[in-house]
Amino acid sequence: MGERIVVIGAVAAGTKAAARARRLDAGAAITVLTEENDVSYAGCGLPYYVGNVIKERRELVVRDPDSFKANDNIQIMIRTRAVSIDRERKRVVAVGLDDGREFEVPYDALVLATGAKAILPDVPGIHLDGVFTLRSVADADLLKSFIGARAPRSAAVVGGGFIGLETAENLASLGIGVTLIEMMEHFPPGFDPDMSALIGNCVRENGVTVLAGERVAAIEGSRGLAQSVRTSGGSIEADLVVMAVGVRPNTGLAMEAGLGVSRNGAILVDEFMRTTDPQIYAVGDCAATTNLLTGDGAWFPLGSTANKMGRIAGTRAGRPVGSAGSSQALKGVLGTSIFKVFGLNCGRTGMTLRESLDRGHDAVSCTVPAPDRAHYYPGARDIIVRLIADRSTRRVLGAQVVGSGVVDKPVDILATAITLGATVDDLATLDLAYAPPYSSAMAPTITAANVLLNKMDGLLEGITAFALKARLGDPELLLLDVRSEPEFIVSHIDGSVNIPVEELVERVGEVDWSKEIVVICRVGKRAYRAYLALKARGFDRVEILDGGMCTYPYDTV
Repeated sequence: MGERIVVIGAVAAGTKAAARARRLDAGAAITVLTEENDVSYAGCGLPYYVGNVIKERRELVVRDPDSFKANDNIQIMIRTRAVSIDRERKRVVAVGLDDGREFEVPYDALVLATGAKAILPDVPGIHLDGVFTLRSVADADLLKSFIGARAPRSAAVVGGGFIGLETAENLASLGIGVTLIEMMEHFPPGFDPDMSALIGNCVRENGVTVLAGERVAAIEGSRGLAQSVRTSGGSIEADLVVMAVGVRPNTGLAMEAGLGVSRNGAILVDEFMRTTDPQIYAVGDCAATTNLLTGDGAWFPLGSTANKMGRIAGTRAGRPVGSAGSSQALKGVLGTSIFKVFGLNCGRTGMTLRESLDRGHDAVSCTVPAPDRAHYYPGARDIIVRLIADRSTRRVLGAQVVGSGVVDKPVDILATAITLGATVDDLATLDLAYAPPYSSAMAPTITAANVLLNKMDGLLEGITAFALKARLGDPELLLLDVRSEPEFIVSHIDGSVNIPVEELVERVGEVDWSKEIVVICRVGKRAYRAYLALKARGFDRVEILDGGMCTYPYDTV
């Protein structure tokens, strides 16, 4: 008889581990236990199923238990809860949720893929009818059924993370009036404040009311049905509420078994996904990982990470140490992620500027608007690249890319660069593919690297939109807008002085020498020309607004 491999959990990481183990060990007895009816489903697609972008439920479910049994000889026991782990006897105690029957499943290798569970804040009314989470296909079914039966007119989505934003978009697409409530001023996580403000502006422009910096105090209703949400700032009508405030690792089983866990409750694992018990592995949203940049413990509950973890654990469980194919390891992750909201594509990797500074880096950033392909080619769309590096080591530390154009390509390039320890100098000379339908001759990543090199080499100084906003009204600051007069009249930052760049040299006497000057244009090119002209004439306190007005997300006049 072959190895007995037991997997607890059957979404992404668990089924990946089971399938990988089977490919490496044809004789293993592989059993998967799951409390759910559905297995191997695409949890990231749930908001799009609710919004009818994904029409059929079956499109979310990649495989079913019968196909695992017929094609891979893997037994999946649905509606089965693992209640305890006897590490000494190597037994999982389980119970059938339908018949209450308790039984034991022996293992030689155990894989924990128990995932994460949605956080429900402890507020009055949280259990009213009409209040939902969106974590499983069953959750999506309930939400869709409610919408179909009750035809809600107003919805509150609580939480401005990726799932919350995607859910808000999809509910709005159904004609429901949506209010997004987020307790943080800046959201979603992983983006610098001015970059996140661009995302928030897009959400507002598409008809969603955004309440940032407000906490939910209670969900109020009548006859057991939600009708409104009371926040720290007031009350809003909502006959549908989706709680998307985040998730926490589902690790009660592991903790009861005495396995090591991190401070945030995720199961501690090594690079081979082994827990503190070498016969037990943990993968997916229940498992901790390592931040590649800092070396610190981290937790990134992402489908991409879950699948990598599952493959590695399946490799180790399905083939003994020292045999071919067993050396694959996960050194760590960067939290690389991407999402779409109302046609705005948003991706990020590595550290934000704030995180870099907090970690003690001599961090410098640039913000660069650029077309995602040759500007003259049909279909070209704008993106904005925020690139962050350490001035002393010149290593790339992080990036954020938002825009209506293609952002996954630059994000993936930058994630690869960071993973391999690339410097900004390396990034500026990458040999990337170019043809007008796909990229500019100078790709956005290379353009951003060149701008950042100018800053690092002392050829340019700049200020982010967020930093400039914090200084508005400073009497020592002069905002010099060098766009044309018609552009200036349409929209400008309050207090700016307009001198078109073409007139700057002859009108340089109008510029106050005693003040710190921030030069502003649309995307930064004209501002850089003006910057050089002022520097050549002895102005020593000059900087440009990074990315110009097209990346300035705050109020203008």
